Amino acid sequence: MARSAAAPAVNHAPIKTVGLLVIPNFTTIGFASTIETLRMANMAARREMFRTLIIGPSLEPVTASNGMRILPDCAMQDAPKLDILLVVGANPIVSHLSSRPLLNWLRKLALERVTLGGICTGSYWLARAGLLKGYRCTIHWEDIETLKDHFPGIIISHQLFELDRDRYTCSGGVASMDMTLQLIAREPGGREIAAHAAELLLCDRARSAQEQQRVPLRQKLGTSQPKLSQVVAIMEANLEEPVSLEELARFNDVSVRQLERLFHKHLQRTPSQYYLELRLARARGLLLRSESPVRDIALACGFVSAAHFSKCYSRLFGVSPMGDRKHIALH
Repeated sequence: MARSAAAPAVNHAPIKTVGLLVIPNFTTIGFASTIETLRMANMAARREMFRTLIIGPSLEPVTASNGMRILPDCAMQDAPKLDILLVVGANPIVSHLSSRPLLNWLRKLALERVTLGGICTGSYWLARAGLLKGYRCTIHWEDIETLKDHFPGIIISHQLFELDRDRYTCSGGVASMDMTLQLIAREPGGREIAAHAAELLLCDRARSAQEQQRVPLRQKLGTSQPKLSQVVAIMEANLEEPVSLEELARFNDVSVRQLERLFHKHLQRTPSQYYLELRLARARGLLLRSESPVRDIALACGFVSAAHFSKCYSRLFGVSPMGDRKHIALH
């Protein structure tokens, strides 16, 4: 592997011990993306910044979703003192797992002020332990509705990952690498080390916490609804100057009523609601990744006034545009 220039020397902060609790049927890609990124951080820093520990419900080998088996370094009850514990969840969620020892252990770690996180569906176990109340969290897009149904009181986002105080949650897959690089960057001298680690991983761009999981419409609909997919494509291409419902129907050779039925059946929204959410999602991306005035962002996403934009934004995201921008700036 080609090496880039060595990372500059930094003050030697204490080594952090990161535990990865592997749930039976855990997702290998989320696990590997995390542990390998931490290993590359140690290589980039030329010292041990992170010590990783694989933890299982017991000392028995744990089988991943792809059939691979991994031998834990220790069982939950024998784990040493941790700085961070990340629960690597299963896909699909394994809700029948004997949960009392696991939940009690997670609660014990929370009382000990250990930072807790979830990878992929690991958020589900933190929620079951009652440890996500008052925190923003995320989970893989396939499981968002399940988490909402089981735990209606928690705040769930569609973002790639959420770093909210001492709770770190991630949607899984290669987004686990993005989250881990962000955690590395928070350490003393960590920005350059994270950048160097990304180079070693051949990762040309570490995505930010503000980026959303994108669920392709074709993934939701398959190939059975070409007209609906085409309407949404037109919507996505016309956010600054929204196309009327009548025009969308005419362009796709359907009646307005037929279009409304398609959206209701497959997307559980009216066409207008769906269009509005697309525009607001685009606006949030601009708001959090640029310094453009709120009024300019509102106009760029098809809103006739900043006041109307702010009202719609607050209703969907639970915070005003300026409040959201200030929250991100503080974190």
